[in-house]
Amino acid sequence: MSKEIEPRDRPSAADAQPWWTPAHHRDRRPVLLARHAIKQAVRGWFLDQGFIEVETAALQASPGNETHLHAFETRFTPIDGGPARNFYLHTSPEFACKKLLAAGETRIFTFAPCYRNREHGRLHQPEFTMLEWYRAGSDYRALMRDCESLLAVAAKAADIESFQQPGITIPIAAPVEELTVPGTFEDFAGIDLRATYDDGGTDRDALARLADDAGIRVPDDDTWSDIFTRILVERIEPHLGRSAPTILKDYPLPEAALAAPSPTDPLIAERFELYLAGMELANAFTELADPDEQRRRFEADMAEKQRRYRERYPIDEDFLAALALMPAAAGAALGFERLVMAATGAPRIDDVLWTPLALQNG
Repeated sequence: MSKEIEPRDRPSAADAQPWWTPAHHRDRRPVLLARHAIKQAVRGWFLDQGFIEVETAALQASPGNETHLHAFETRFTPIDGGPARNFYLHTSPEFACKKLLAAGETRIFTFAPCYRNREHGRLHQPEFTMLEWYRAGSDYRALMRDCESLLAVAAKAADIESFQQPGITIPIAAPVEELTVPGTFEDFAGIDLRATYDDGGTDRDALARLADDAGIRVPDDDTWSDIFTRILVERIEPHLGRSAPTILKDYPLPEAALAAPSPTDPLIAERFELYLAGMELANAFTELADPDEQRRRFEADMAEKQRRYRERYPIDEDFLAALALMPAAAGAALGFERLVMAATGAPRIDDVLWTPLALQNG
């Protein structure tokens, strides 16, 4: 590799020295400059493709309505003495971007600071950057091609010949592989996933039995979705994005969240995730544009959130109203720091943040 960064030049923000000391910053700076170069190159690629860069407000009436996403809540007090109101820091710019599609924009992208509570570790920070982009008049297949292009753009900007993480090296010339969720469950876990759900719902006990036969422990209070995720994390994900970038596509409709069903197979959602260097890098799908179905999914997820965490978030009624106007579209969300990690070999997300949050000192 022409400019590979040596491991000794990859200090962690968890080191005893604060990130802002000159010596520590000097050691971190090569990775941060690579981040800068990648960001500028990615921005240039989108602009060349006819996209418009947008900035979305971080304060939202609803932070999102997925069961396991946790938001930061704040309170707005009007200067005129009117009633105070609760707002949330968004967990994604998705709702705002789709409102822009409803307003008439057709190709947009954003580097959005996002905020998620209860998240911290090697790959997670409470504040991080999400690269999101949306194409009106396209489906998720167009996003697959976008992802391939963005990997090449990032590699060129970082001047590397391979993506890396500890114990993993992927040549940038390695072609992207495409796998299906049902196929990987069969190949890596010996589980016929489709036998556990149909258009009438999911069979939690059937999936629990199959997981048990595969040697996967399932707690009694796990839902079908919990068991699905447990199998995915334990048996499927360890095989993904290790020798080549991997697109895992065709998720079961119960795992669709905001994705549209396939027009040829109503049990499958037009959704994929991109894995690179052993990390989940992006989540993308053809957008659901049915406000009634979206409301049903939100309400089901919030009921499960209430059962599990004793909390729920409001539903953004403006978002549902906008869905009725939104054209057919596809959108993707890519963890920008993880892309930089793969391009520089940095082992922790803290290493690629200009000003990492020093949670270990709190």
